[in-house]
Amino acid sequence: TLNVAFSNLNDYGYVGVFSSGVFGIVGGGPGGGAQPNRQWEESRKATLDNTELKKGLKLVWFGCGEKDFLIETSRGTVKMLKSHGFEVVNHETDGGHTWDKWREYLIDFAPQLFKD
Repeated sequence: TLNVAFSNLNDYGYVGVFSSGVFGIVGGGPGGGAQPNRQWEESRKATLDNTELKKGLKLVWFGCGEKDFLIETSRGTVKMLKSHGFEVVNHETDGGHTWDKWREYLIDFAPQLFKD
């Protein structure tokens, strides 16, 4: 989702990310010693800092469970996007990386697509 949307941000008004984020953004890896990977952010810096592209974006929405193995990835991605001036809705729930959570996120996210 993020790779497609942020490579073509002028084509999207809404971005919904369920139980995901930019992989490697918070480091970790075996033994937890890996440094955060900033390659994704650096390769999209022109897009991330483009004020005109942000004007067309109506919603950036993240949903992730507090027990999801990708929660820190999701949080790190939200933090990075906010540091570039994006308004991000971050919806953290109980639970993990499961279908029932994604269904819940879709129920929350989808109505926001049809507000206007």
